[in-house]
Amino acid sequence: MAATPEKLLLRLEWKVVRRLDGRLQGAHRTAHRGSGIDFTGLRPYGDGDDARHIDWNVTARLDEPHLRVFTEDRELTVWLVLDRSASMLAGRPGRGKHDVLAELALVLARLFGRGGNRVGALLFDTGMLRVVPPGTSRRHALRIGAELERTAAAARGGATTDLAEMLDAAGRLARRRALVVVLSDFIGDGDWERSLQRLARRHEVVALRIVDTADDALPEAGLIVVEDAETGEQLVVDSADPLLRVRFREAVDARDARLAAGMRRAGVPVHRVDTDRDLAEALVEVVARTRDRSS
Repeated sequence: MAATPEKLLLRLEWKVVRRLDGRLQGAHRTAHRGSGIDFTGLRPYGDGDDARHIDWNVTARLDEPHLRVFTEDRELTVWLVLDRSASMLAGRPGRGKHDVLAELALVLARLFGRGGNRVGALLFDTGMLRVVPPGTSRRHALRIGAELERTAAAARGGATTDLAEMLDAAGRLARRRALVVVLSDFIGDGDWERSLQRLARRHEVVALRIVDTADDALPEAGLIVVEDAETGEQLVVDSADPLLRVRFREAVDARDARLAAGMRRAGVPVHRVDTDRDLAEALVEVVARTRDRSS
């Protein structure tokens, strides 16, 4: 990040947080309302009660239907899963994928924290894992920003990101039911779909896919050096070659189709956030799509 976390958060609070305050809470509270996470006791079943909450063991023992009663979870625990791998360095200086991820993380931490929810962060890179335990204050959002700044300055390894391990790490951290927001470009290896399904069975999961134009298009610039951001492997190619451009486009389309299909099978909504788009507009669209999906 070019600016310090404090300066960046001040700018984002003025330009983004004020526009979104209150909208994000309404988009996700309904997903947990009334279901709760803390078991408090049993009571006899009555007309209109949700049969899914019947405790069949107690019902059989007492010969009368009884429900398991839970406290309503008015506060939400949010985990931000932040991809800090090498491919997130792609993009123009000051507005690359890792810059947009940092802005998104600060905005989400501040918005959810202002609503009284506890926000934690998992910063994942191959062979490295940093965790910021859940908290609520503005100072806590700045702590997440400081970790983002620290990981941005760290040297990157050459191994390809293991998306499955990133999602499994989130599952190990989030022991109680939570909202898990995964911020990544989803470029990497591993059987991530199975890991995502396991995570989504226990938690509400939302994916924010951060995309730069370099991910989707090959520039027409003659001979260029193409480098794999994850492995560091370099190759000289003719970017004007029509066959190369067709194959590149086919590979991008196939990648996007696999990602969409995997997310769909896991029941996880995925929202695309382009690096060249206004952040507030992108998040307003995410909230609108989330509400449409839950209505």
